[in-house]
This record gives sequence, structure tokens and C-alpha cells, in this order.
Amino acid sequence: MDAIDYFRSLGALALVLAMLVGAAYALRRWGHRIPGVGIASPRGESRLAIVSTQMVDVRHKLVLVRRDDVEHLLLIGPQGTTLVESGIPSAPSSDKAQ
Repeated sequence: MDAIDYFRSLGALALVLAMLVGAAYALRRWGHRIPGVGIASPRGESRLAIVSTQMVDVRHKLVLVRRDDVEHLLLIGPQGTTLVESGIPSAPSSDKAQ
């Protein structure tokens, strides 16, 4: 291989890496606006929300997740995620339109 072949290979590698960085930037910047990405209702509002998190100890965390006005309590740790309680009725909040 000549030196020109090495330069051509390095140039192609740099081009591919630049395209990957550009795609990652575009997804981070505009990814939430891509149709079909994420969980949303027809009105465009999110159906899924993290209501609260609480550290149990250094390695475990309790997370309260709301989906469609029903809350689920999860315990997240290094061994995985455990469903502690499901089907908790969502507490009424003052910011919802009545």
C-alpha cells in the first residue's frame, strides 16, 4: 500500500466518524420532534411521567411512575427493576383542567 492509500483510508474513517457525530447531535437536538418517537397521546401531551424518586440506599432507588392516570411504584437497583405496587390511582392535582 502506498501512502495515498493510507490517507484515503484515514479520510474515509474521519468522514464516517463525522457523520456519526452529526447524526447523534441531530437526534439529541431534534429527536423528540420526530413523529412516532416516544409515548404521546393524540393531543400531543405525554402519557408517561416520573412523579417522584427517592433513594433507599446507595444502590437502590424507588421511582413512582404515572401512565394514563395510574401510578406504579418501582424499585430500581443493580439486580434490575422490581414492581413493588401497580395500579395506584393517581392523586388529583390542582394543575389539571376540570
